[in-house]
Amino acid sequence: MTTSTTPLTCFSLTHEGPIAHLVLNRPEAMNTMNATFWRELDGALDQIHHGGQARVLVLSSTGKHFSAGMALEVFAGGVEMDDQSPEGRAAMLDTIGALQATFTKLETLRIPVLAAIQGGCIGGAVDMATACCLRYATADAFFCIQEINIGMVADVGTLQRLPKLIPEAVAKELAYTGRRLPAARALALGLVNEVFDTPEAMMTGVMQVAREIASKPPVAIWGTKQAIHYTRDHSVADALQQMGWLQSAIWSNRHVREAVTAMKEKRTGEFPDLAALRRFDDMGG
Repeated sequence: MTTSTTPLTCFSLTHEGPIAHLVLNRPEAMNTMNATFWRELDGALDQIHHGGQARVLVLSSTGKHFSAGMALEVFAGGVEMDDQSPEGRAAMLDTIGALQATFTKLETLRIPVLAAIQGGCIGGAVDMATACCLRYATADAFFCIQEINIGMVADVGTLQRLPKLIPEAVAKELAYTGRRLPAARALALGLVNEVFDTPEAMMTGVMQVAREIASKPPVAIWGTKQAIHYTRDHSVADALQQMGWLQSAIWSNRHVREAVTAMKEKRTGEFPDLAALRRFDDMGG
C-alpha cells in the first residue's frame, strides 16, 4: 500500500492506498476557518475529486475540538461585508455563495466522505459536517449552531441540510437557541452514526468503515451516493426513474461476478478506480 502526505497550512492530506485522509491541523487555533482554510479545502477537494485513485475520504481533526467554526478575525473586520449600500449588500451573495460552494464539494465529491468529530463542532463546522455522508463522534463531542449567538443566520448549509438529517423541530430549536447538542442525543437523532469513548477508538472505527467502503466497486459506490442524494431532493417517482437511468449507465457484469467470487473465496474484490477527470481547458486543441 502506497502512502503519500501533502502538508498544508490548515490541513494535512494523506493518501493511504484508496483512502484519502484530510486532517484539520491548527489545534492551537481550535481549527478555526480563516481565508487559508477555505482556499486549501477547496483545492484539496478538487484534487481528490479529479484524481480518481481515492475511494473514500476521511475528514478528521486535531486537538481538543474538531473546529470552532469561522475564525474571529473574519467577523472583526478582516473581510467585513459592506452593508452600507444595496450594491454592497448585493455583493454579499457572491461571497456567501463561494463559501457554500466549497462545502457543497464535500457533498458532490465522487466518493463518500466520513467525518470524525471530537469536542466542539461549532458554527461553520456544523455546515461542514452536515455536508459529509457519515458522521462519527467522541462521547465529549457536541454540535452548536453558533451563528445565532453572534447575531446572524447560519448561511453556509446548516439550515438547509440539518433538517434533512434530524427532525425539523429539533433543528429549529438548535438554530433558534444556539444550544449545544451533545453526542449522545446526536446519536439518538441519527445525526451521527456511532459514538466512541476516545478519539483513538473513533479513528480506529472510522478507518474500518473507510476500508469496507474502499473494498467495494468504486463506480457502484459513486452510483449509490448519486441515487441517495437525488432521492433526498426529488419525488419517489422521479427518483425511481433516475435510478433506472443510473443503473443502466454503470451496470457491470464483470463487477458483479468479481464481487460474488470474492465473497465466496473470502477475499477482497479487485475493482478499477474511478477514471481520472481532465479539465476541459487542459485538454488542448
